[in-house]
Amino acid sequence: MYGLIGKMLTAPGQRDAVIAILLEATSAMPGCRSYVVARDPTAADAIWVTEVWDSQELHRASLALPSVQAAIAKARPMITGFGERFETEPVGGLGTEAVPR
Repeated sequence: MYGLIGKMLTAPGQRDAVIAILLEATSAMPGCRSYVVARDPTAADAIWVTEVWDSQELHRASLALPSVQAAIAKARPMITGFGERFETEPVGGLGTEAVPR
């Protein structure tokens, strides 16, 4: 499995709009076992995204999906940058079970 944890920074007051876009665009991504979008409780304009994928290749391929491309285009004007980014190798746990395809 492949894991990714990343921080996204939004323009002031735009965090909830970006969260809505991210959640809307991520319902059908082949190979995605878990995709969690969270507010940063210490930074009003920060979002954390935690992902678990069957492989790094499937994660990379998801970036070309039409729904993901549309979400990126829609959210881009509200995103001011990115913070920390961590790649991980998930070994199991709640939410990492195989997702029916």
